[in-house]
Amino acid sequence: MNLADMLSFADMSQLTAIAGRYRCECKQNSKHDLIQTLLITLGSKDFMEAQLRECTQDDLRFLNTLLFDERSYLTLEDLLAAARASSFETQPGTNGGYRETVTRFKNGGWLFNGASQHTKYLFQVPKDLKERFRDRMAARIKEGLEISGEPGVYREEGELAAADLLTLLRFVLENEPELNLEGAMYRRCQQQLMNGLHISEPLLTKGGWRFGYGRACEHYPPRLALLYDYARHRRWIAEEGQRLKLTSLGAAVLDEAKYESLLQIFSFWLRLYKGAIPNLPSLVYWISVSAYDWVTVKSLKNALGWLIKPFYYDDADSILEKRILRMMLHLGMLRMGEGDAGPVIKMTTWGMERVQSRQFLL
Repeated sequence: MNLADMLSFADMSQLTAIAGRYRCECKQNSKHDLIQTLLITLGSKDFMEAQLRECTQDDLRFLNTLLFDERSYLTLEDLLAAARASSFETQPGTNGGYRETVTRFKNGGWLFNGASQHTKYLFQVPKDLKERFRDRMAARIKEGLEISGEPGVYREEGELAAADLLTLLRFVLENEPELNLEGAMYRRCQQQLMNGLHISEPLLTKGGWRFGYGRACEHYPPRLALLYDYARHRRWIAEEGQRLKLTSLGAAVLDEAKYESLLQIFSFWLRLYKGAIPNLPSLVYWISVSAYDWVTVKSLKNALGWLIKPFYYDDADSILEKRILRMMLHLGMLRMGEGDAGPVIKMTTWGMERVQSRQFLL
């Protein structure tokens, strides 16, 4: 529902609370007058500008979470979890503090209870407010970007991830690699596989922490780890004893020799990385908005870094560049090159279409 509908179903206590929050001059005992005044106030350009200007970064991150939640209704527990995730404090606050955040957003006209008996304890965000705030956020993010000319040479991987997925299956069929005690292929075998892939990555070295980005990230470099986890998720490969084997499902895929949909792999990547990067879908969207033209990675870090919560030893810059941009490159979503001011990126047509249509959220 849109704002007008939600205001009409809201009770007088919420309407007067919203009117008081924005110092609206209207008849406090007239629901019609309250609704008309609030529609004008909350529908104005000044309102959106003030929200961006006055909100703390925690509040903006909370709003960002609400913008990209596709569910029709949210529980109080959903909202408290979102408020908690939006706070980047090392010492988490109490639920009381997060409840205060939810109350402020309800009194600010962003959250409304459902209208039916079954939904009156659930919450909604007006659809039109979502869209308008998304547009304003996009404009603000773009203001800090540095546009670059097209680099002389750039990299684009297209459907190579889907092609290398078949290569992985074929390699498993032909070699049935032996696994070590940790469940990983031996380095010699990994290098043999890597030599057959379109995109080569350096094998992992000993030491360092590796978790949070899928099970296979402990043993293999990021792109190969994603393909491995995807194949195992689809039950195309299986770890049986000390061997990695192709399943009957995997054999059928090889017989068809049909590329897997990049959109399917992309959606899997979003789910796989969401533990470490909970707001990954929104970051992908903002990158698509930002990189319609060639932009510098440095300016993108400055524009989006405040939305990225560090994950253990991964800081915001590292997460954006290594965990998000590089994987989007591997998944055919963007191009990457080197400009006069350093690394530059631009979304591919395919990537732009998928993100703008929200197909990646399905």
